[in-house]
Amino acid sequence: MKHLIVFAHPHQEGTNQAILKRMVQTLESQGHEVVVRDLYALNFQPVLTEADTEAMKAGNTPADIKAEQEYITAAEAITFVYPIWWTGLPAILKGYVDRVFAYGFAYGYGETGVAQLLTGKKGLIINTHGQTNEIYDQVGMTDGLKITSTTGIFGFVGIESVGHLIFGGAPYADEAQLENVLRQVEEKVTTAFNA
Repeated sequence: MKHLIVFAHPHQEGTNQAILKRMVQTLESQGHEVVVRDLYALNFQPVLTEADTEAMKAGNTPADIKAEQEYITAAEAITFVYPIWWTGLPAILKGYVDRVFAYGFAYGYGETGVAQLLTGKKGLIINTHGQTNEIYDQVGMTDGLKITSTTGIFGFVGIESVGHLIFGGAPYADEAQLENVLRQVEEKVTTAFNA
């Protein structure tokens, strides 16, 4: 399969980078083709402007948006890897969704309601956060995150979810805990994309 991994973390070390590396290694070792779009390394401009929307309405999608849309079009599977900050997506990734998952490309509206234009693709979301999983579960945040991103983004445009992994306590993980996280990522990638 052709995989697109959209990565949104500014640090070159840490749990998110380890997850990204393990995911790429696992997929490539199983014969998959992988493209990583590291939004911070790309210095992706996340602010949707009036000029962007006017250009897209006129059929002149800005080059940086068009490039990302081409990666999405080519992909059979899309994975977002990012930390939870202030109970949501980092601004750079939210801006990527705002600009790239645009009307007419990712979705549209018709007589029967929303037209999902990215059907036929599989999607996986992998998150880390600083709180414990137990606290996020107790306050309903775990379910909230799944609804807003898995359902609200992937589901809205027709991407079929194959899972949503959420790992709490990421900044405090020791080597054994990190390896447990990476093992879960490897297992999920293997079962979700090799059926």
